Amino acid sequence: MVGTLPPGRPGNLTVEQEAKLQELWKATLKVFGVPDISGIDVGGSVNGSIYGDNEDDPSEHASTLNPEKKSKRKGLFRRRKGDSGDKDDVSVHSSIPDADDKYGQTKEFKRALATQSPQDLREAFWSMVKHDHPDGLLLRFLRARKWDVEKALVMMISTMQWRSHDMHVDDDIMYNGEAAAYKDATESTGPTKKEGEDFMKIMRLGKSFLHGCDEEGRPICVVRARLHRAGEQSEASLERVTVHIIETARLLLSPPVDSATIVFDMTGFSMANMDYAPVKFMIKCFEANYPESLGVVLVHKSPWVFQGKPLVCVFSIVIRLSATSEGIWTIIKGWLDPVVASKVHFTKTIDELSHFISLKNIPTELGGDDPWTFSYPEPQPGENDRMKDDATRHRLLEERATVVKEFENATQMWIQSAPQADTEVRQKRNSLVEQLRKGYWQLDPYLRARTWYDRTGMIKPGGTIDYHPNINGTGEVDDRDGVD
Repeated sequence: MVGTLPPGRPGNLTVEQEAKLQELWKATLKVFGVPDISGIDVGGSVNGSIYGDNEDDPSEHASTLNPEKKSKRKGLFRRRKGDSGDKDDVSVHSSIPDADDKYGQTKEFKRALATQSPQDLREAFWSMVKHDHPDGLLLRFLRARKWDVEKALVMMISTMQWRSHDMHVDDDIMYNGEAAAYKDATESTGPTKKEGEDFMKIMRLGKSFLHGCDEEGRPICVVRARLHRAGEQSEASLERVTVHIIETARLLLSPPVDSATIVFDMTGFSMANMDYAPVKFMIKCFEANYPESLGVVLVHKSPWVFQGKPLVCVFSIVIRLSATSEGIWTIIKGWLDPVVASKVHFTKTIDELSHFISLKNIPTELGGDDPWTFSYPEPQPGENDRMKDDATRHRLLEERATVVKEFENATQMWIQSAPQADTEVRQKRNSLVEQLRKGYWQLDPYLRARTWYDRTGMIKPGGTIDYHPNINGTGEVDDRDGVD
């Protein structure tokens, strides 16, 4: 039921779970090179502040990036002159058995520590937080790793490596977005033009889109499998769109809702639509980089070739299929973590689907009562003009960096505080969390290219979410600032 706070979330932790959260925060701040409030490094080394005052150019505060100059990235936090950010100060080690490391995250963890400065990892973390509760992000990794702090830390830092160095989630995919793909498709040449065309074709077809929410208040992502043909778009463009829609879905989440529902519409599906590579990428995203983000997966109207029905009829003769030819789902299920696999449900009728989603939130295309139909509004001239306003962006980033520093200090006080001082510290942290949330939505138009969810009014200025917006059909972008 919407409104019920699930266990293991901020505000609903057992004493043991909160102790694990504090332990993970302590290890995380150590990796980030954050000195404690007395000026002594969390790991025991004396260091200067990585965010202290200096005389650097104000552009050092910009967390966005010229996409063609990734090596000159500017950060949310400034390193004080003379602070080397020495990674030798970090003495976190991992000995996770290979059997428990499905995606090689221990290797990625070590690569992150070897190739990124503590400041870079810290920035990647806070860029991922966005409007979320920072505790909530750490708790996702803790729940995914069954409250093993070391495994959770390895998973989280490897995710920061993936986001910042492999996929460039915040400084490219979300920063450049649909408008850049549109421009590449219409104005560029060669491979760049092809990637832009592929991205825009996927968006215009509506292979996947966000619309409505389920009975638990979770946003719904509909994937129309029949619209995909293997090889029609590049693997890179498919991965880019996948991350783009996952990140957009994250913007729709608000406590107590912290996960999404995926509906795979298998109407008209055939083997021509099957493509294992993007399926594997999606699985890796949710299992390795967006833990605890899936509420439920509904596979609707899947044919026997996918699900592997035990009986088929050929020339009126019933033939029993062998267990070794059960269908595509058997293969995919073998790739899934058992916890993820348990969230997959097959529905054949609208009545079965309505157990998870109210009829009023099921589009008529799927047999529901919602008359909404997919239509992609093209990127509009000027919709990202605020991203050119460097002065405002830098000012808002500086304000956010100050709140982040206060939150990190308050977190150390919370870890170290005596029980009698606990209430005051908790109130301080909660207040700072709200400042971070509101501050993000003020900053959002200067960091994130607008999506069609912004154009249609699903995502409104200030972070208000309206799953059924009143659309006037103009495609105009609301250019107001504000927070809800």
